[in-house]
Amino acid sequence: MRIALIVNGRPVQAEVAPRTSLADFIREHLLLTGTHLGCEHGICGACTVEIDGEIARSCITYAVTCDGAKVRTIEGFDDDPLMAKLRRAFTEAHALQCGYCTPGMLVAARDLIRRKGGLTRAEIRHEMSGNLCRCTGYLGIVSAIAGVMAEVDERRQTHGAAAETKRIRIGRAGFPVGYRWLGPAPGPTAPVVEHEVRPAGSAPAKPIQPVTPPPQPSVPRVPVRVTTGSFEETDGVIRLSQSFVLEHPREAVWALMSDPEAVAKCMPGARLDGPPQDGRLAGRIEVRLGPVAASFAGEGTVTQFPAEYGQVIEGRAADRKGGSRVSGSVEYRLSDLSGAAGGAATRVDVLIGYALAGLLAQLGRSALARGLAQRLGEAFAQNIDARLRGASSGAAAEVPVGALPLLLVAVRARLRAFLSRLLGPRP
Repeated sequence: MRIALIVNGRPVQAEVAPRTSLADFIREHLLLTGTHLGCEHGICGACTVEIDGEIARSCITYAVTCDGAKVRTIEGFDDDPLMAKLRRAFTEAHALQCGYCTPGMLVAARDLIRRKGGLTRAEIRHEMSGNLCRCTGYLGIVSAIAGVMAEVDERRQTHGAAAETKRIRIGRAGFPVGYRWLGPAPGPTAPVVEHEVRPAGSAPAKPIQPVTPPPQPSVPRVPVRVTTGSFEETDGVIRLSQSFVLEHPREAVWALMSDPEAVAKCMPGARLDGPPQDGRLAGRIEVRLGPVAASFAGEGTVTQFPAEYGQVIEGRAADRKGGSRVSGSVEYRLSDLSGAAGGAATRVDVLIGYALAGLLAQLGRSALARGLAQRLGEAFAQNIDARLRGASSGAAAEVPVGALPLLLVAVRARLRAFLSRLLGPRP
């Protein structure tokens, strides 16, 4: 997966495996070895870095989740005045022994001093308890932090602290609403609260009061019948057609389906890397065909025909892990209909063509592929319908496509073919 981020003020672009941790990416790809790996379970704190201004454990943060973020490692604090004070204090207080924990300790200590002041030694120990020292050098570390904190507190008092208290809304993850947290998840049960942020040394904040989040409207999913035509293969290209009817006006359906990003959100496993640029787009799709799974990443083009309420998306992609490649196109047209209740409805006709190479080439011609196409078509139609009826983009949940349902589809297809041969064509 291709990612782009800012590391220590420098733009970085790279292709990484989805399972690559941020720590491994920093050390192995960028050769910034100041970030250390200790436990690799997010416990010892040796891998602590700053992501978008907040410290996080890089060993349990995936590099792909940091796409678009600003990351700062220990090397990025060379010219930071507060870090310079901490480095000097660590040296003077003999807080350096083997030095393995030191990068994480410094990053965490700087974050602590920026956020709080006037702490006792016991409170500093508590705040720094997320960073472990294998040499048991805590006495010197606490002394160094306490010395710098006292110096910063004195300067704050001299220059005056901000008098106003800022009130922010804290979301379920424990951070301001709208904040994009990229570190390890703090847990699904964290409450939504109103929290007062005060400058260091000011009066204690008022107790945190829980705030009940507003209920989210639930839009029930309605089955949409999808008709899938036969598979036809010509010169290695497999073609099939699908059609379904949505109980919505054609203009409303076109407004949604003419947006490639909205369409991708309704397709199980699909994701665009961003909005189309000059008719070109890039993205990926996860496919599970029976026992075989693949993750395709690629690029393509989108051409629209507004007068005909039609759109054609063409592209090619590759699964780097499995070696499979695919090229193809998806074309659809919208037609006016009268709905079952007499209202406006829209018929969606989809023509799909694709060519597979590699491991999935044979499976792409099998009954499993037919079953996959049917279930993906049903999931896509239901998600489109749900969005049109007012569901949010997150509510258009994917419909699982497992091996057992596909196997049952294949068995039914073979059984129908056998009975057709046995009984002969219907009159």
